[in-house]
Amino acid sequence: MANQTTRFELVGESPELQAVVRSARLVAATDATVLILGESGTGKELLARLVHKSSRRAQGPWVTLNCAALPEDLIESELFGYQRGAFTGAHADTPGRVQQAHGGTLFLDEVAELPLAAQAKLLRFLEYGECQALGAGTVEQVDVRILAATHQDLRTRVAEGTFREDLFYRLHVIPLELPPLRVRDGDLPLLARRFCEELACRHGVEPPTFASDLMRRLLAHDWPGNVRELRNLIERCVVLMHGHTIGADDLPENWLNAATPRQNNATWQLPAGGMSLDALEGQLIRQALEQAEGNRSRAARLLGLTRDTLLYRMKKHAIA
Repeated sequence: MANQTTRFELVGESPELQAVVRSARLVAATDATVLILGESGTGKELLARLVHKSSRRAQGPWVTLNCAALPEDLIESELFGYQRGAFTGAHADTPGRVQQAHGGTLFLDEVAELPLAAQAKLLRFLEYGECQALGAGTVEQVDVRILAATHQDLRTRVAEGTFREDLFYRLHVIPLELPPLRVRDGDLPLLARRFCEELACRHGVEPPTFASDLMRRLLAHDWPGNVRELRNLIERCVVLMHGHTIGADDLPENWLNAATPRQNNATWQLPAGGMSLDALEGQLIRQALEQAEGNRSRAARLLGLTRDTLLYRMKKHAIA
């Protein structure tokens, strides 16, 4: 049973991940709206589940909606429901995800993909708790906590006119940003072994063992698909090489051919006269902000930091 639950846990001991987990547990005690940020595959839904399970709503419904998975003309009815006769094929009153989550939590994944019409109704719901099904003449009050997630830069979407600025600020009450796997080196061996044990149990096979050169090869990869990419790779190894010792040369050939080397492996030499580490950090932050044209999320990614860590260090160096 324990092996089944690991699918729904955030695994890792790195300071970057643990800082986010601590913040998530703190905000879980409230009903504040949370916006979870991070690259694809970093575990945004797992963090949302952690917030729900740690909250007073833990015994209430947990309802999810992937905003990118439905056609634009279905999103609104899927979110807020519809009454019989509201459109062709509406043969009975049907609650939406908001009504289904009453007393619990609604997780909106890929919230950046919501069409503007649905954004307006979501904003009203966040402001007043009011929900109006398609075809209904009245509104109803629903008690739901909203957790939203995206890998997109919402500030850019606002500037492009595809995301409402007022909704952005309403969602951006408590932002939590998950770090990419490439800045969590200490977590990678732990994750690989955990996935190996869990997946071997699921498939009913003996888990393989990892040779030291395999771990070095994994640590040299940039992991653009993050934890999801690692899990998929380990599953292939478990299925194809269960009970064996896996070395770097045993990794699937198509993965090796597509593997992305880290971009930050260059060695930097300390000048003979030494230098101020604080001054260097300040210069690097300014350069990253300039390269990212002031976009703090992008600048944080350039430095291998979370956005919150970048903001802390900007304050430390009095960088506006």
